[in-house]
Amino acid sequence: MPLSEHEQRMLEQMERALYAEDPKFATALEGSGLRTYTRRRVYQAVAGFLVGIALLMAGMVAQQIWISVVGFLVMLGCAVLAVTGWRKAPKPGEQPVAGAGPATRPQPRQRRSMMNRIEQRWQRRRDEQGQ
Repeated sequence: MPLSEHEQRMLEQMERALYAEDPKFATALEGSGLRTYTRRRVYQAVAGFLVGIALLMAGMVAQQIWISVVGFLVMLGCAVLAVTGWRKAPKPGEQPVAGAGPATRPQPRQRRSMMNRIEQRWQRRRDEQGQ
């Protein structure tokens, strides 16, 4: 649920006050959290992907198929980790919601609102054609 304009202004004022009062503490808090963790996970996955490419090439040069297969599997696994980590990372201005995870489903709410808009448009078109 997004914050209202008033709540966003209040949050920004509190952040500015925190930065003014204790900038060292504020920057320490800024770097911690889910966003840093997921960014680190994506970087590790990219590094693993490069190791997988190296294994793939080494297997081809040494003419050892099993090394190439292992390299491909490492690449595939790291690509999956990077993509899932990237999708789970909160946006720069977004705060992670406590308890957000696989159990919470914000998408059906979005689908309902989208479906409501489509139904309203359809109803307007039918009304306009009927008159």
